[in-house]
Amino acid sequence: MRQAEFDGKGSRVRWTEVPGEEPARVYVHGLGAASSVYHAHIAARPELAGRRSLFVDLPGHGISDRPEHFGYTLEDHAGALAAALDTAGVSGAELIGHSMGGAVALVLAHRRPELVSRLVLTEANLDAFPPPTAGSSGIAAHDEDAFVDGGHARVLEQVGPLWAATMRLADPRALHRSAVGLRRGSEPVMRTILEGLAVERVCLQGEASGELEGRDALEAAGVRVVTVPGAGHNVMFDNPDAFVAAVAGRL
Repeated sequence: MRQAEFDGKGSRVRWTEVPGEEPARVYVHGLGAASSVYHAHIAARPELAGRRSLFVDLPGHGISDRPEHFGYTLEDHAGALAAALDTAGVSGAELIGHSMGGAVALVLAHRRPELVSRLVLTEANLDAFPPPTAGSSGIAAHDEDAFVDGGHARVLEQVGPLWAATMRLADPRALHRSAVGLRRGSEPVMRTILEGLAVERVCLQGEASGELEGRDALEAAGVRVVTVPGAGHNVMFDNPDAFVAAVAGRL
């Protein structure tokens, strides 16, 4: 396990790492998740073997610190991710971002383009203020203190065992602020960043989630959009073969 300070006050973002060839692949989890849980089984596949792989837990999640003073906006998370990559000596990485992790990866690519050479985004949040059915919207609908004092426990009961398994590891206040920051979006908004980037960009959409909004415009901007059969939001669990092929650049 490795770590890097991210807030100037001693808080650490942490990651586990598999050595290998560059460019590194950096896996970034979604809201209430943990990178190794969602992605280690993917990086271990023979098709992806031999590449340096980092599994970064964003602040407030997994094994990283959860300072109460931190804002947990998309920009804050991207700054912490940049601190991890700088400490690890990583540049020109392939970022594999899921859900909120995809939004964080986009902000990082916008702010620190030298760190990113390719993006594989799985059901990434591209727009501010998603519909009320989105997980972030449900969490952000609570008052922060009310969420910490009981809302977190109620949400864990509602989200199902898969998401709850990692969400229970996230700090409730950090989880709420991350959800609020995700709903607010970035400036410029994530979709605009995605359309304007010059690196290779792949967007995976689970078939069960429906058509990706604005697909035509994304493809016109050079983004490859792939609908993954037999998959919902968690493509890496629902159709790991397709997910591995996308990360390997073979889908």
